[in-house]
Amino acid sequence: MSWDFFVPVCVGDLVKTGGINQYVVQDVVAPKHIPSHVISFKAALRSQGPLCILEHFDTGYSVLQHSNAVDLSIKEDTLEFLIQVVSGLSVSLPALLISTNLSAADRKEQLNAVKMGVFLLCKLTEVLESDSCRQSIVTATGKSGKKGKVGEGLAQWDTERETVLQALVQLLQLDIRALWSLSLVEEEFISCVTCCCYKLLENPTISHVKSKPTRDAVIHLLGLLIKKYNHLLGASVKVIQMLQHFEQLSSVCAQAVSVWSTEYGVRAIIGEVIREIGQKSSEELAREGSGVKAFSSFLSELSSLVPELIIPNISVLITHLEGESNNMRVAVCEVLGDILVRVLCGDALDDSGKADRDRFFDTLQEHLHDTHSHVRARVLQVYTRVVNSKALPLCRYSEVMGLAVGRLMDKSINVVKSAIQLLAAFIAHNPYSCKLSSADLKNPLEKEATKLKELKEKVEGKAPVAVIRASELWDAMEPELLTTATAVLEPTSGEEEEDNDEEVVEEEMEEAQDDRATAVQIAQLLRPDEDSRELSQNLPPTPQKEVEGEDSELKKQEMLVQYLKDTQSFALQVERAIAVINTMLYCKTTSVVQEAVQFCVTVCEFSVANSLSGVRRMLPLVWSTDPTIKDAVVQAYRRLYLNPQGDSTRAKAHTLVDSLSELMVDASLGTIQCLEEIVSEFFGSSSSLQSTVVQVLWERFTGKRETSPLHRRAAVILLGMAARYGLVVLYLSTLLFKLYMSSLHLQSIPHFIYLLFKGPTQSKNAPFRLPHDHQLFTCLTKAIAEGVVKEDPHWQSFMEQAVRLLYFLAECPDQLCSLLMQKSTQLLLDRVTRTSWTAVAGSPVVTPVFLFAVAVVSSVSLAQLLSLCGCVAFWQVSHLEGSVSAELRRRRRETEEREEKEKRPSKSKEELGLMGAMADDTEAELIRKICETELLAEENMLFCFLPLLVKVCSSPGRYTHPQLTTAACLALSQFMMISPSVCDEHTRLLFTVLERSPLPVVRANAIIALGDLIVRFPNILEPWTQNLYARLRDPVPSVRQTAVTVLTQLVLKDVLKVKGQVGEVAVLLIDPEPHITSLALNFFNELASKDNAIYNLLPDIVSRLSDPERGMSAEDYHVIMKQLFSYITKERQTESLVEKLCQRFRTAKTERQWCDLAVSLSLLSMCERGLKRLQECWECYSDKLTEPGVYQPLLSIPAKLRRGAKPQLKAQLDEFEKRLTAVHTRGLENVESPEVEEGGSAENVSHTPQPARGRARSTRGKSYCKHGA
Repeated sequence: MSWDFFVPVCVGDLVKTGGINQYVVQDVVAPKHIPSHVISFKAALRSQGPLCILEHFDTGYSVLQHSNAVDLSIKEDTLEFLIQVVSGLSVSLPALLISTNLSAADRKEQLNAVKMGVFLLCKLTEVLESDSCRQSIVTATGKSGKKGKVGEGLAQWDTERETVLQALVQLLQLDIRALWSLSLVEEEFISCVTCCCYKLLENPTISHVKSKPTRDAVIHLLGLLIKKYNHLLGASVKVIQMLQHFEQLSSVCAQAVSVWSTEYGVRAIIGEVIREIGQKSSEELAREGSGVKAFSSFLSELSSLVPELIIPNISVLITHLEGESNNMRVAVCEVLGDILVRVLCGDALDDSGKADRDRFFDTLQEHLHDTHSHVRARVLQVYTRVVNSKALPLCRYSEVMGLAVGRLMDKSINVVKSAIQLLAAFIAHNPYSCKLSSADLKNPLEKEATKLKELKEKVEGKAPVAVIRASELWDAMEPELLTTATAVLEPTSGEEEEDNDEEVVEEEMEEAQDDRATAVQIAQLLRPDEDSRELSQNLPPTPQKEVEGEDSELKKQEMLVQYLKDTQSFALQVERAIAVINTMLYCKTTSVVQEAVQFCVTVCEFSVANSLSGVRRMLPLVWSTDPTIKDAVVQAYRRLYLNPQGDSTRAKAHTLVDSLSELMVDASLGTIQCLEEIVSEFFGSSSSLQSTVVQVLWERFTGKRETSPLHRRAAVILLGMAARYGLVVLYLSTLLFKLYMSSLHLQSIPHFIYLLFKGPTQSKNAPFRLPHDHQLFTCLTKAIAEGVVKEDPHWQSFMEQAVRLLYFLAECPDQLCSLLMQKSTQLLLDRVTRTSWTAVAGSPVVTPVFLFAVAVVSSVSLAQLLSLCGCVAFWQVSHLEGSVSAELRRRRRETEEREEKEKRPSKSKEELGLMGAMADDTEAELIRKICETELLAEENMLFCFLPLLVKVCSSPGRYTHPQLTTAACLALSQFMMISPSVCDEHTRLLFTVLERSPLPVVRANAIIALGDLIVRFPNILEPWTQNLYARLRDPVPSVRQTAVTVLTQLVLKDVLKVKGQVGEVAVLLIDPEPHITSLALNFFNELASKDNAIYNLLPDIVSRLSDPERGMSAEDYHVIMKQLFSYITKERQTESLVEKLCQRFRTAKTERQWCDLAVSLSLLSMCERGLKRLQECWECYSDKLTEPGVYQPLLSIPAKLRRGAKPQLKAQLDEFEKRLTAVHTRGLENVESPEVEEGGSAENVSHTPQPARGRARSTRGKSYCKHGA
């Protein structure tokens, strides 16, 4: 073979004349002849094997050249043959590569076949891939279901693509480098294969699950090229390029780099890619746009796969934390998080690892205060992952948790949500005891701290003892001991023995014996045997050992005190978090409320101290109009209380009852209403626990099981909820009787009765009623009457619900209640008689003398009697308009239905509808007539009490008891509900009580009563509206709160017309009481939802608040108007308000009013049209610009508009600023110039009179101007 095949850079280069011995395509087959040549190629492949490519290369090349003209089937057949060629080479080459007899010609032949086969296969693969992507786009945008043959062929491409890749992998796995001279594979050959791989990776669906086999095959093929064919540098550059142009490839590239660095051992690829990303400047990242997001996602994904391999290159990435790209800052923070979670964690870290860990944590903490909210949120999420993985060092718990609590106040919703999630993770994985509050830990901490102080004093108080080692002591004693032993143990000479007498001999013998004993002891000490060890063990402890023991105890005590301090600090942070998150339960953002609810569930599940506060606080959210919030709360309570744990059904029932009873303890009626909505799901379902729960509740109430009074009361309330679903209907009378006989009846019956009224509505049949002499009513009326002359704090609520029950269940409740009032009055008369007053025989006589007598004896009893009368009057009206009216309609319908059955009516539907409406009007008129003429007739018991109520309310100096005054006022308002005439007659008296009563509770009750009366008789009360608004200025916060609550309901329900008096509500935006401020803010938030409501009111509100007689400070005015103007978002409204406010400059009389108007203009969200209107109204305010309080706010308007303004608008703003400054400067310098710089002549300026120079200006206006400046 005399020619060589060189892989071309461009496909078209093969038809050009090449160099010496370079292969050139001789015959490019025409499209119509290609099928026959492909058949010849197939035959040659069968006969000659893969080397047939040397002769039939031109056929494959022709298919490439005419790819757009030939059929898809031809291209697929050619692809199949090329796959067989490459696969055949993969089979035949191994034997040739290891052969030592391979000639140069054979090597060239095999090399040309390899290059030709691989070139054609890769290029045809790229063509088919492009066709596939193009067809998928057309199919997605066109009509589905009409793909034809092309669609079917391309559908097979997904499987054929994997076959192509497998063939290339099999070939390149061989050591085909031996086919090249010096084993240097040409770069063009490698590029041919890699370009095909990268083309496949650019497919938009490559990251989908269905493309996983293709994705893995491409990654492994590139891994081979990187490891064996020096494609490392090219791959790293290509990865960066793909990330810049294809954002969806971030996860694919991360997976590829991870595989190349781990499975193929090419770790340098990570360093190359990260270095390329790290070296990009902020300007480059800003230009690349979507590439930044791809880089960010790539780094985050890569760190989750191989975090340990990123550590050597982390310093390159850290520089991006100082850059402008928030996406890159997020990516680096997530990389640090993955490293901390999976690498730098645990106690086995060396000093270097601990230093890196601390440095990374410091970096993350810094970016909790990042300027971009997205970064702050993601850093919090990183910390959440760290805490969940238990990778956060204990010493950082308190600090990080404090930062998380601080992020709860963040302006960004995502940051707040992430902070709540982090705090929940802290509680779920904390190493401390969350069950103890900071108050519980205070005493143990003080006790242990005192003990630690005593230990320190004890250790420091001891004098330092010089400790001498045994070896040092022996070295000092050894010479003297040797001398003494030698002198004592040496024998005496004969001369000396002869000279001594017997006594001396005896003395020496005794001394010798003593010396021997001493020597024996010394020898034993010198001999290192077991006896010496025992002796040393029996010696007393040395001072050194005592000191070591005390140091150990001191260290233990220090550790204990530090642990208690950390626990207390953690508990304080938890309490702060709970307090803040509890307030977020009523946030406007649904997602924040959901996170807050989930947090409350978490703290409750882990028995955190004070966790019930949040659980109770979120109860009212069951009434939320947002179904997402309501469902979140219901699911939370179901998880906490309605899925009890236990070994048996009874154990589960006890757990459920215990949990619900804890919530019922000290619960208000509102709380019970909310709980009922939750519990109703349980009792309304088909749970197998229902009957067992009812049995447990019954046992607790009847005393079969010992329980506290509060839990008995809770059991009664829960039984009342069960009664709604017929679970205790058989025991209803017995239950009420036992309640009456128990000591808890006044506390429990009101709640129980209330729940009965929430039962299912009555059907079309006759309503269920009990005879008036039923035992139930006997018990109730007796309890009410006897309670009148007693002083029980629970009697009031009991009486109200009991009277309600009488009208709900009794036949002829009016007669029953009339007897009840007579009996109550008689009992009170008897009490008066016992105190020297005489009662007339027969029916009780209620006169002013009786009233004063009773007031002397017991004001409380009289107050309770008047409350009873008012309650009866109210429910009598409700009974007539509700039950009686409904019964009249029911009977009329029955009559009509009966007549219709007997005789078919000849009247049309329209006539029948008109007759029905007329009948309804007749019935309503009948009810009104009864209320007007009969309820307060002389023969009616209620008639006797109305003069007494008027007497008490109109004589506050004589009847001073607070409870009596309160009861009389409330009862009078209930009597006024009876008819318009009664209401009109006593309206003035009720408003007098509202304004002059010294008791806040009386004023608050009067406001509530007047709210109800306005709804019932709006025409009568409308002239008195101003008096109701006046209570918004009441000195007592509770009265102001009641007033704003009532007015909010009346205004938002369109009962009261919205007028300028709403300005009084605006003043409450700066109320010193936060809850009143919140109510006022809620009022305006709701009012803003009505079309143009606040826009129409703003001019009047500005006039009222800027009135000099009101004396409002400049700061307060600014706060109020800033909130109100925030609701003006439409350009047309802004433009109109600018004109209205400017015109008011003409009528404003004081400098303070000028300043207020200028501030109002500056608070508007000014637009271009608004600026134009402001310039048109120049004459209105130009002569006021000498005042700093006018000039400075107006000067701030163009400054705000300049941000992001177009050049033309900026020119207008500059001109307007110059104009303002010129007039202001002229006034300050006292220059009488007839012209204003760029502002026209002085004749064009408005002639609003200015204050005289010698006249003293008001202090208020002066202070405001300073503030504005």
